[in-house]
Amino acid sequence: MTTAGSSVHTYTGSDHLLVELSDGVLSVTLNRPDSLNSLTRSMLDGIADALEPAATDPRVKVVRLGGAGRGFCSGAGIGDDDQAQKSVDGPASVLDAANRAARSIVNLPQPVVAAVHGPAAGVGVSLALACDVVIASENAYFMLAFTKIGLMPDGGASALVAAAIGRIRATRMALLAERISAREAFDWGLVTAVHAGDEFDAEVDKVINTLVSGPAVALRKTKHAINSATLTEFEAALEREREGQLTLLTSPDFIEGITAFQQRRPAKFSDS
Repeated sequence: MTTAGSSVHTYTGSDHLLVELSDGVLSVTLNRPDSLNSLTRSMLDGIADALEPAATDPRVKVVRLGGAGRGFCSGAGIGDDDQAQKSVDGPASVLDAANRAARSIVNLPQPVVAAVHGPAAGVGVSLALACDVVIASENAYFMLAFTKIGLMPDGGASALVAAAIGRIRATRMALLAERISAREAFDWGLVTAVHAGDEFDAEVDKVINTLVSGPAVALRKTKHAINSATLTEFEAALEREREGQLTLLTSPDFIEGITAFQQRRPAKFSDS
């Protein structure tokens, strides 16, 4: 919120999204560890609510995006409670919030560092790759798991992944829904660096400290130039994904995919 008569933003999070500004670093931590930080609409909205005002806040030099507990982010929540909430909010609610969150990361002038340990799955991959520097722990993996439940990648993944690793590898990730280990992700160019678990936090801090003490204007102009050259299809991808996903979210295959996931059995898709 912004107090009356002041342009100084107060960053406030929630139980499931921790937000703190300290020494030039805006830390945004997904905090739903019992579900490997699966995302709700309010968490996604919270990311954008923090980053949108940060864009014009001179106190914010760099943003750190991470996850609490054993993983970075397992994607949009698909448990019973999550599905019940989606039925109330409507099928587009989480999708639109995910697009807004990814857009807020890409469009933020300041650099954003993703600290990825454990799984980054589904839209969790989109959020990680929307960042400018992706530091992975050696136990991390990346998985576009959407087709396993009858959906397609969203959150800008069709543009973000392809921009990082090219069409063929992006298609492999999206169609086959394989786990890509941190080491393989590094070899492909999907992540910036991989570090052992006992070195991970220190290496993330090292990168963040370099950015905080760097030339802010030059860093912002560099980010803008690179994103402008490589993410020319980002906004169009968000729209294409939204159109396709809204159709898939009401399909029998999605219902079967969710049911199979909850029953811990292979899905039997009907192509209808």
